Amino acid sequence: MESIKLRIKRRVEAYIELDIKGIRKFILNMLLKVKTVTVDTMYRKLKNKFKVSYSAVASTLGYIHSKLGILHAHKESYKTPIEYSLKEEYMDLIKEALTKTSTNTA
Repeated sequence: MESIKLRIKRRVEAYIELDIKGIRKFILNMLLKVKTVTVDTMYRKLKNKFKVSYSAVASTLGYIHSKLGILHAHKESYKTPIEYSLKEEYMDLIKEALTKTSTNTA
């Protein structure tokens, strides 16, 4: 049986390979650089570089959290937004996947 990290690595690599516009790579790079992010802060960063809607950013972060399993989601109270942060144990895996896919496309 393969390890969880290996399965997650494969999912992340497949997720990045399907990235046509570069939005997924941008989001993963931002998650590596910034400790925590909300949908609003990520949307403000993305709208300067890409034509993207607020709901698309929210669904992308939700997908990364639920399907890839590499994010923590924390909500202080029902009035505060969800704060997403990259799980420490997957930081190297994400860096490696981003490097691998950028060398494959170059």
